[in-house]
Amino acid sequence: MRKRAQSARGGRPPSQRQLRVGEEIRHALAQMMTQTEFRDPDLAGQSITVTEVRVSPDLRNATVFVTPLGGGADTVVAALQRASSYMRGQLAKAVKLRHTPSLKFEYDGSFDQAERIGAVLQKSGVERDIADGGDGSGA
Repeated sequence: MRKRAQSARGGRPPSQRQLRVGEEIRHALAQMMTQTEFRDPDLAGQSITVTEVRVSPDLRNATVFVTPLGGGADTVVAALQRASSYMRGQLAKAVKLRHTPSLKFEYDGSFDQAERIGAVLQKSGVERDIADGGDGSGA
């Protein structure tokens, strides 16, 4: 029993079904975010991008990674978490699954990280190293 629990969590790549279901949920949620008028003032008028959805192996839980375009990531993610049960109900109507997964929203910081990496690569010392071939010899 212990071995099975470890193998289910340990670095296994997602199955093809997990990827397909995650992508279907991502499309449905993205469409829902653009068309739904939320009553929550923290969500009203917000432009939110759904970047990725990761589904658990049993397809009962989904982690939704979002990026609000207007800033205020903590507020938006908290508001989405409050609205998760409503969104789950709407998702059940949009996507035909035996069990609609529970939704957990998280901020996707990959764009911020890419911007930081881009800024580092634009520094003069790094540009010089890249132009030299990156071997560090300086010759």
